[in-house]
Amino acid sequence: MRNRSSAVFLTVCVRGRRPLLARPDIHEILIAAWRAADQWIVGRYVLMPDHLHMVCAPAEATTASLAQWVRFWKGRSSKIWPFAAEKPVWQQDFWDRQLRCGESYTKKWQYIVNNPVRAGLCTRAEDWPFQGEIVEFRFHAG
Repeated sequence: MRNRSSAVFLTVCVRGRRPLLARPDIHEILIAAWRAADQWIVGRYVLMPDHLHMVCAPAEATTASLAQWVRFWKGRSSKIWPFAAEKPVWQQDFWDRQLRCGESYTKKWQYIVNNPVRAGLCTRAEDWPFQGEIVEFRFHAG
């Protein structure tokens, strides 16, 4: 169990909580930045107008720290951000919580996916266009 990876629930906010993220072009930019930042992998995610939630995990046992990885994809997305007047984009900090089992992952996903509904942005979670799953995470008992 010592070298077993755990998924992390991550929240990252836009600087000043400006509504910059829930747009098709920005959605594409973030997916590209996460794929380029291959030290960690992104599972499910939801973009809200002023913040994002995701579940991510280290790609390998000896990988960059979460802070290094977040700094990398924030920088990469900022470099190709199409609207100069919106920069700087990101708050410096982020919030994270380690998920240790499938049950914890399921609970966090229910929170993540229903965030747009709670915010009044859509009536059904599946209708929110700014969400997805890049890598399917599977948890095993034991």
